[in-house]
Amino acid sequence: MPLRLLIVLIVFALSTSAEAQQPKKIPRIGFLLAPARSTVSEPLDAFRQGLRELGYVEGQNIVIEYRYAEGNLDRLPEFAAELVRLNVDVIVAAGGLRAIWPAKNATSAIPIVMTGISDPVGAGLVASLARPGGNITGLSLGGNELYGKRLELLKEAVPRVSRVGFFLDTTSPAISLILNEMQTPARALGLQIQSIEVQSPNDFASAFQAAAKKRVQALTVATHPVLTANRNRILEFAAKNRLPGIYPFKEYVEDGGLMSYASNLSDRYRRAAYYVDKILKGAKPADLPVEQPTKFEFIVNLKAAKQIGLTIPQSVLYRADKVIK
Repeated sequence: MPLRLLIVLIVFALSTSAEAQQPKKIPRIGFLLAPARSTVSEPLDAFRQGLRELGYVEGQNIVIEYRYAEGNLDRLPEFAAELVRLNVDVIVAAGGLRAIWPAKNATSAIPIVMTGISDPVGAGLVASLARPGGNITGLSLGGNELYGKRLELLKEAVPRVSRVGFFLDTTSPAISLILNEMQTPARALGLQIQSIEVQSPNDFASAFQAAAKKRVQALTVATHPVLTANRNRILEFAAKNRLPGIYPFKEYVEDGGLMSYASNLSDRYRRAAYYVDKILKGAKPADLPVEQPTKFEFIVNLKAAKQIGLTIPQSVLYRADKVIK
């Protein structure tokens, strides 16, 4: 064998052996969470289940860096910047716009998967649902029309209601769009929407005073992490004052609220795993359409109804996907 050919074969064998011995890079996910850890344990289990269905096992062939704001939204920019410094391969942002915007502001290079925004186009996060166009994609909650649908269900369940207290944060980027969306169904139903401001956990005492002063007859709630993390305080206020309410997540009803109408949170988290998988395999967020929910759950809690002395019409119960007795 010619010496030159022998040398080439040896070099090739050595380089191939070196490449084979190099450890394969383990993908790293950054998970930015606005809600409290205790409120998202079930959805996070669903996310990990989604990963397992795709061949990823946390701690073995994928790493997840969790950053929980625990309802303290001021920490989210700090956590987003930290995940960028860790050079994660993709960021999953959970907790509405208050989680998405810090991630968006922290990076235009790392892909971001959102777990649920009512109107990502109207909020300026993506160019369109079909072609997001930037580094953000993921799942929507369904449009802001869901707030109007909740008003319809509330009015059908409690026909006497005319003044509805709406717990919200007016500094939220999407709140003006939501309020505008609610006005048409509210007028058609003969309802007055009374805004009740909550920006931090310290605002609930004054918010409850405002609700009493405005003589609200029922409650509904924005999809805001501070409200979700403190939902038991809202539910206690509703029970104490015998106020019917309809809420944006089933967890409110499971914890004692009257009704909820929403897409399934755990299902959205599980679907987020599929976006992560596509991105890790080379897909660009700009080309991945934002997925909209196709199924919504209407849940009624008869225990809560009995506690406030309310009889839910049979027509409403027939429409419920689940009735808690």
